[in-house]
Amino acid sequence: MKKVYHLSTCDTCSRILKQLKLKEKGFELQDIKTEGITKPQLEEMYELAGSYEALFSRVALKYKALAAKPTKENEYKKLILQEYTFLRRPVIISGKSIFIGNKKGTIEEAQKALS
Repeated sequence: MKKVYHLSTCDTCSRILKQLKLKEKGFELQDIKTEGITKPQLEEMYELAGSYEALFSRVALKYKALAAKPTKENEYKKLILQEYTFLRRPVIISGKSIFIGNKKGTIEEAQKALS
C-alpha cells in the first residue's frame, strides 16, 4: 500500500508532498480533515509505528487545551480517532514502512526509501 494521511490546508504537508513527488509515485492521498481516519486505518498505522503515542501530535492547539493529558496507549488512540488534529502529519505509508511527521530527518529517510 502507498498512502499519505495529510491536511490539504497545511503548507508543510503540501511542501512535503511536492518535495517527495508522492502524487507522481502513485500514492493515495487522504485529507484527514475532509475524510476522517477510521479505526482500521489507525490500527494499521499502529502496527507499523509500534505505538499510538508515536502517531500523536503534542503541538496541536487542542492538546495544549486538554485538562488531562494522555498517558496510556488507549487514550492516544481515542483522541486521534476523535479529532484529526491529534495525528502527527503527514503519515506516509509505503509497503511495510511508515514515516511520521515533518521533521527533517524523517523526510530525508522517506526520500531515500522512496527513491
